Parts: sequence; C-alpha cells; structure tokens
Amino acid sequence: MKILVLDGVQEAGVKALHRPGWQVDMVLERWTEAELISRIGTYDALIVRSATKVTASVIEAAHSLKVIGRAGVGVDNIDLDAATRRGIVVVNAPDGNTIAAAEHSLALMLALARNIPRGDASLKNGRWERKDLVGVELRQKTLGILGLGRIGSAVARRAQGFDMTCIGYDPYISTEQARHMGVELVSLGELLERSDFITIHMPLTDDTRHLLDASALASMKQGVRIINVARGGIVCEAALAEALKTGHVGGAALDVFEEEPLVASPLVDCPNVVLTPHLGASTEEAQLHVAMDVAEAIACLLDGGLPSNAVNMVGIAPDIMEKLIPFIALGEKLGAFIAQVGGGIDHLRVTYSGALVDFQTGPITTSIIKGMLAKIVDDHVNLVNADYLARRRGIKLETVHKGNGDDYHNRIAIQATTSEGILRVAGSVFQPDLLRIVEINGYRVDAVPTGHMLVAPHEDKPGIIGQVGTVLGKAGINIATMQVGRKTPGGPAVMVLGTDAELPQDVLAAICQIHGIDGAKQVDFGD
Repeated sequence: MKILVLDGVQEAGVKALHRPGWQVDMVLERWTEAELISRIGTYDALIVRSATKVTASVIEAAHSLKVIGRAGVGVDNIDLDAATRRGIVVVNAPDGNTIAAAEHSLALMLALARNIPRGDASLKNGRWERKDLVGVELRQKTLGILGLGRIGSAVARRAQGFDMTCIGYDPYISTEQARHMGVELVSLGELLERSDFITIHMPLTDDTRHLLDASALASMKQGVRIINVARGGIVCEAALAEALKTGHVGGAALDVFEEEPLVASPLVDCPNVVLTPHLGASTEEAQLHVAMDVAEAIACLLDGGLPSNAVNMVGIAPDIMEKLIPFIALGEKLGAFIAQVGGGIDHLRVTYSGALVDFQTGPITTSIIKGMLAKIVDDHVNLVNADYLARRRGIKLETVHKGNGDDYHNRIAIQATTSEGILRVAGSVFQPDLLRIVEINGYRVDAVPTGHMLVAPHEDKPGIIGQVGTVLGKAGINIATMQVGRKTPGGPAVMVLGTDAELPQDVLAAICQIHGIDGAKQVDFGD
C-alpha cells in the first residue's frame, strides 16, 4: 500500500500506517492541484488537512485511490460526489478536535466579553483605557447554540460552568436529547430573539450558508455578541460588519471566514471584533488526535474493514458493525442471486424481520445493491457508490421492518420487480458463518449461497431431477448439494443445485430443454 500525507499532518499521528510493505510519503510543502494530479495516480490512500483541495480532477487522476482521510472534521475541501462516484471512501476525524474547538469558542467568548484583545493592544501602544473597555459577565446570560453536535454540546457543558442559560437550535436532535445536555431546544427565531451570546457549531451546507444574514441579524437582541468557530459562510460578513457599525450587534469573534486565508474583509476595520486565523483545531493535542483517528480509519479500511467515521457511507459503531458483518455478507449474496435469476430490475422491496428490526440495516441494504449491481454494471461497485449507481440506473428502493420473523430468528426478504416478472428470495443467518437462502418465490429451501448454483423451476413429477443429474453427469459436473422446494406433490416446485463447476451455456441450454423444466438460471456467488 502507498499512502500520501499532505498539509503537515503529524508523522507521530500516522504510526498506524507504518507497516511492513506499506509506503508512507510525508510531504511538507504544499502541492498545487496540477502537481497533485500528476503524482496521485499510484497512491492507495491520501491524508489531508484543510489546505489541499481534493477536486474532481484530482480524484479522476487517482487511479488506485481507495480512501481519502481528512485529519479534522470538515470535508468541504474534498469533492464528495466525485469520490462517491468512484467508490472512494472519505473518512474524517470527528472527535479528535472537539475539545480544542469547544475551548476556543469559550476563549473567544471571554475575550469578546472582557475586551481582552483591545486591552492588550492598548497597553502595548502606551495607553491605559480602563473606562473605555468595560466588559460584561457571562454569568446569567443566555447563550444560544446553533448546532448541538459534539462541539456544540461540549460548549454547552462548559458554558453551564459559567452559570449561563443555554438554549439551542438543531433540527436533527430531539427535545429529550437537548434536555440531557442541559439545553432548552427552541426554534431558530426564538434563539435569535432571546440570546445574549450566539455561538455557531453547524456545517456549511446550502441550508446554512448565510443563515445569519441581514434579516436574521436584525431580529437579534440589541447588543448581542456572536462567535463562529464552525465554518465561514454561515455568517454573512458584509451584513455582520454593518450591524456592528450600527451597534445592533455588540461584538463578534470569528475564527473562520468566507474566504480563507483572510485578505480583505469589512470586519477588519470594526473595533468590536476579535479575529483569529482558523485556530479552532490548532492545539498540539488535537492535531495528534485527528491524525491518529484518521490513520486508524484508513488502516481499518485497507485491511478490508469498514471504518465507523466514513463520511460518504453509513457510519456504524465498531461493536454494532461486528454484529452486522454476517448479514452484510448475506445481503451481498442475495443481491447477486437477484441479478442473475431475474431480468432488468426496476424496484426492490427489502423486508427485515425478527431480530433485524432492532438493527441499523442501512449497510445491509447497501450490500444487497452492491451484490446485485456487481453482476450487471461495468463500474467498480462497492459499499460507497452502490446507492449512487442504483439511483443512476433508476432503481427504486423500499425498506420495511416487520416484527414477525416468520419462524426465523432473523430474515431478509427481497421482492424484485424485474423485466421477467416478480422475483422473491429470502435468507437468514443461523450462526455467523452459516448463511442460508431459505425461500425462493414462495418455496421453502435451505440452500448454501456459495460457489455455483443452478436454480430450476419445474413441475414436480418423477424423473425430472434424474434427467438434470444425467445432463450434468455427461458434462462431468459434480452436484455438491441439492434442494427441492414445493408446496403440494405434483405441483410447481423449484430445484436448487450446488455444483462444483460453472455450467457451460450448452449444458444450461440442455437442462432448459428437459420437459417439465420451466427455465433454469445459473448463479455465481463469486467464492
């Protein structure tokens, strides 16, 4: 494996990647996009901080790239859509800089409240301006927190130590979750109206860009103070500068900006502003921790695992993922079965029942799509781009959780609408290494989804199985396993044979010509 590490990521943090046979190239100087494009082609993994822009052009040139690691939280410098289309996993380090960012938020809040930067500059310029630099206390002030994720909740805990009343706006958490944090969950409008201080801890998205514009600023309490250690662009800087000049906003402290590095901004000329050059994650501890976190995630993925901190695929905690692994394997087998037994696929309905109703089944569903598409598309398919490729092909997906396990402790049932009609298949995991197909089109079977399988709907009458065996025997193909599913004697049935070798097309055609065989399909499970 070859790993490229840029942007001054600490070498001590990537020790998880220093293994026999693995080459780790640490580059201290900043590469241009053209330089990165010319050199990225042979690397399996890339680690960056915020300086390097991993554009679609870079990703297109990265012929061997499997994973991009962002040593930090924000991934706006990485083209996620392009990475996803190529099946490249993007991982970040969401926890490593939490404390650093939370502490910097409080540091800016205190600096703003007590005019610390202005006092420092005044003294160094030979002035003693005590009367002009009277501040305010944090005690009994209302702090509005925009975003109650890891950093926002960490700020809330620390602000409560200052005896502040914390209110929060976050459309993705419940009132009960906020209450556990000691935060009153309110609407955005109410937060803007009530807060003495407002601190921002949201990602920059289409929904949050210029969330605090001129209209939002005008709705705030007179003299409010605003802190942003999240992402530039959430606050409209021109509108903020105007509100600061009129005095409606009493002060602002920003660590992030719409354009970085900051060269020109109307905020620079405002005396009641504290500005820092994106220092939220700039502590020795945070830089080491984010490097360690992202290196461990990359090592996990290159070893064939699924990291829990992937940005462009479902993230699952390691202990939960361990339980899901056999079901993910079963899902991929069922998807491969559908692709080879059905025709063109328009719609999938996946029903999880029994113990699976309590599981986070997203990765299982993705594995079903992966197994299916791997047999019918030319693109490289993995758990990252499977959902995207399915959408691109117009395949509609529906998932259902049903409590009744239908006599099975766990069961995954798939109904596929195909160009040849409706196809139904179900599977179950009996033990971590015992995967079974338990139903095909309503017929109960107990088939092992491995190697090569012949699926032959037929009329249940004497001699048919023997004729199939004769055709295979003449071709020198051994039958490893055999299952017959039927509902009534003499009626429709399905024959499922495991074979030791792939059936040549002429052999499959000969089986299809046997009187009573209603078509036969071969399934290759790829193992």
